[in-house]
Amino acid sequence: MTEERRIYLIRHGKADQRSSAHATTPRGVTADPPLDETGRVQADTLARRLLMMPPPAAIYCSTLTRARQTIAPYVNATGAPVLYHDDLAEWHGGDWELKEFEELLVEHPEIPQRILFQDPLFFLAPGGEAFAAFQDRVIAEIEGAVAAHPRGDLWVVCHGGVINAYISWVLGLGGEQEMFFLPPNTSINTVKVLGERRVLWFLADDTHFTAPELFPD
Repeated sequence: MTEERRIYLIRHGKADQRSSAHATTPRGVTADPPLDETGRVQADTLARRLLMMPPPAAIYCSTLTRARQTIAPYVNATGAPVLYHDDLAEWHGGDWELKEFEELLVEHPEIPQRILFQDPLFFLAPGGEAFAAFQDRVIAEIEGAVAAHPRGDLWVVCHGGVINAYISWVLGLGGEQEMFFLPPNTSINTVKVLGERRVLWFLADDTHFTAPELFPD
């Protein structure tokens, strides 16, 4: 009988949108804001929940600051090792990186209409990472982690786009579904690993933040 285990895809906490911090990734310079005050509270409440769960076989994390700071309270409490990987970083927006949203609206006045009708946006970004390439690196990274740790659960601390890219592959949605749901900050999105099968189990679980009384100290 195949052992059931899980991949917990954890989105980072709320980032400081006023920050101009940036980092260099293999795909170029990218916005790299830290968590804001709300995000730090979210990370603390997430840690309380994670401390109630069995320790994972491994923790993988994006190299970007908001993801690193999200798992930091748990790491500080447990000393757990974390594997940081560039390929878990968010989709790279090319010329959109480091621009204010207001600037994008001037350059692409069709954005509000596309958001209204839930239509794709990534292709609008000049020099942006092709979605197929983005999805390929995300799948390779997460599936590589599964292969490297054949027993136990995996925690992957990452970004909304990364979670969408992997889960859309699990669901077989195809390349047109670049963003089909919006994971809340610090939400846990769970995929079961059943041998070679991947089965979606739970999405957008942020009850540690919305109902913290369920996860007392």
